[in-house]
Formats: sequence, structure tokens, C-alpha cells
Amino acid sequence: MICNLSDLRNKEVINITDGTKIGFVDDIEMDTEKCCIVALIVYGRERLFGFFGREEDTIIPFSKISLIGSDTILVFS
Repeated sequence: MICNLSDLRNKEVINITDGTKIGFVDDIEMDTEKCCIVALIVYGRERLFGFFGREEDTIIPFSKISLIGSDTILVFS
């Protein structure tokens, strides 16, 4: 399956260990020398409409991805 960043942003990330919804992919980390994705980044939720900043971002190493489906990404912790 070929997938670009805009396709990844529409996929929900779910932890298969406990079934929690982590969120949607917001960004990626990429190794430019090897031309491969290193990690997916899900931004933390806003606190009180963004007035008090955000929660911690979730960085998911590519090795923790179990499956990239048509509408979800399954990861394990």
C-alpha cells in the first residue's frame, strides 16, 4: 500500500495493548539519509481551548506499528 502524509493524517492511531485511542497522525519524523520514516507524531490535546498549552506529544517509533489499515493505524506499547 502506498500512502502519503495527507493519507496518514486521516488515520486514527489506536493502541492495541489496551484499546485506547491515541489520536490522529499530525507529523512524521524522517531519516533523510535512508529515506525512511522513523516515527509518527500525535500532538497532545489542548488544555482548556489552548489557553494552558498542550499535553505531551506522543511519538510512536516505526518499530511499534503493528498495522496500517485503510482508516486506522494499530500500534503496541
